[in-house]
Amino acid sequence: MAHAEIGVFGGSGFYSLLEDVAEVKVDTPYGAPSDAIMLATVRGRRVAFLPRHGRRHTIPPHKINYRANVWAMHKMGCQVIVSPCAVGSLQRHIEPGSFLVADQFVDRTNGRADTFYDGPITAHVSPAEMYDPKLRELMVKTVTEHGIVCHNGGAVVVIQGPRFSTKAESKWFTDSGFQIINMTQYPEAYLCHELGMAVVNLSLVTDFDSGIVADTEAVTAHNVLEVFLKNAENARQVVLKFIEALPADLSQFGYRENLQWTRGDGHAQSPFDVRIFE
Repeated sequence: MAHAEIGVFGGSGFYSLLEDVAEVKVDTPYGAPSDAIMLATVRGRRVAFLPRHGRRHTIPPHKINYRANVWAMHKMGCQVIVSPCAVGSLQRHIEPGSFLVADQFVDRTNGRADTFYDGPITAHVSPAEMYDPKLRELMVKTVTEHGIVCHNGGAVVVIQGPRFSTKAESKWFTDSGFQIINMTQYPEAYLCHELGMAVVNLSLVTDFDSGIVADTEAVTAHNVLEVFLKNAENARQVVLKFIEALPADLSQFGYRENLQWTRGDGHAQSPFDVRIFE
């Protein structure tokens, strides 16, 4: 089985210029992942890259097989997951072209398969500290060193998609004090948590959502793509530099030890308690 210690949910832009790239297909109990995993070496670290929308962006956000994607990364041996994504801004001071490293999510999706614990094992994994604090600190430092405006922390509202928000919805999220909006961070980040993998977000701000907070036009797919492509190389450089800056021992970032206290029947361990993440 091919092995990687770090996983990145990103497309070809993140690995296109790397050497020694190999394509790996992973079977999962939840069906096929969005695409084959591209395995590469970054400064001596084995890294798995998986485009969450497929390499040709053919899978809309509400149709992504998040469980298969996350399981595949876990099966590869990943301990740390980097989750870059495009987001809309809900606050005037968070401008397009800047980056934000999220520390919370607000789930506004519906009908997505969002847990590995469907039974018979019932577990309640807390997402209170969703994104790893140490990884977030390192990501903010990396972005700042590249001379890019970086917002440290913020809540990402995750909507179902593929439609954007109405003005009323966008105002509701802004008035609630949330910072950015996206369609893929849930359940992706939480599923990583359920399998004991630490996750860090890198949000590339592409627009002002419905345009209310900045008195601009409402977002379109064309606007998002235009800003994203202009900043894609910045995102690539940040992610690769972040991977290079990670410490040799990644075990300090895992959440596996927290999972033993999540059983719904009250038993931390028993001879019959075979954890799904094993």
